[in-house]
Amino acid sequence: MKKILFVITKSNWGGAQRYVFDVAAGLDRERFEPVVALGGTGLASAAPGLLKERLETAGVRTVVVESFMRDISVRKEFSALRELIELFKRERPDVVHLNSSKAGGLGALAARLAGVKRIVFTSHGLAWNEDRNAVSKVFIYLASRFTFLLCHKVITITKENQKRVPRSVLIHNGISPAPMMLKEDARTALNIPQDALAIGALGELTWNKGYHQLLRAAQILKRAGKQFVLVIMGEGEERTFLETLIAEEGLEDTVMLAGFVQDGARYLRAFDIFALSSVKEGLPYVLMEAGHAGLPSVATDVGGVRDIVGDGISGLLVKPKNEHDLAEKLGKLIDDEALRAKFGQALQKRVEQEFTIAKMVASTQEVY
Repeated sequence: MKKILFVITKSNWGGAQRYVFDVAAGLDRERFEPVVALGGTGLASAAPGLLKERLETAGVRTVVVESFMRDISVRKEFSALRELIELFKRERPDVVHLNSSKAGGLGALAARLAGVKRIVFTSHGLAWNEDRNAVSKVFIYLASRFTFLLCHKVITITKENQKRVPRSVLIHNGISPAPMMLKEDARTALNIPQDALAIGALGELTWNKGYHQLLRAAQILKRAGKQFVLVIMGEGEERTFLETLIAEEGLEDTVMLAGFVQDGARYLRAFDIFALSSVKEGLPYVLMEAGHAGLPSVATDVGGVRDIVGDGISGLLVKPKNEHDLAEKLGKLIDDEALRAKFGQALQKRVEQEFTIAKMVASTQEVY
């Protein structure tokens, strides 16, 4: 039996953490023993988050890396490197599977120094593509390339990134179909009128989700006489800003910030259209969940969105940071019920065929 030691910097519940959980919990336990090394929720000495709890519930052993934190600190990085070397020597894994940029760089170096025979790194996105100053981009690019060189295999999760990372293997993320509420029940729970045309969005209220552009698109649509409601499920640091923008644009009767909704994907059938307005993404789980719900989607053409949504086939892609393009495409679906049904069915079929946990785990086990 091979021991697979996963390493991830933070243990909150985000895309990378969900990926680690799905792969670790889904491994064939007759062939592989999963162990997950993780940090806290981002700050120095922070307590472990939801990932640790869910892994242990699934019967996966966890180990806390006390020195892991989100921000760069030279002292903490050396402490984390030493802690990882000791961990690898103590656990003696057959494979170390690294996730997130910091865990990737430090973990790859520590694994080499500890003599680990198989080092795998999953790139959830290329950090040098993000909006940063030129010096930061150069540093991140060089650090990322160094990480790739130290690893025996790099997994990329989008076609775009596979092209940009030499000798990487493409393995798409997958989801496991979860029970969803009936449309009427979901609308009642979210206080959406049963006869309204509803546009939905789901995700943290952060700048990268582009909700300010989505609200401005809603204002354009309202001014054009379109009848709809927009519901955003999620909580975060941008709430006050978005509330102010809603008031300034006169959208109080059109837009609802529903706040954090536990297991929000269960409510997706409340909507007629799903909107993703992000300015950056990896391979967004929420689009797969929208597909599972049979929703037609309008999404910004960033990251791996194009891997999921075929433009004009299973949804409509829009330019990022462009509320006018977003409003135009949303308006097209608002006006055409038949097109909504066509796109929703096509996206559901694609997700069910191409983006499954079983397929993702089987491909990852081949890499091991």
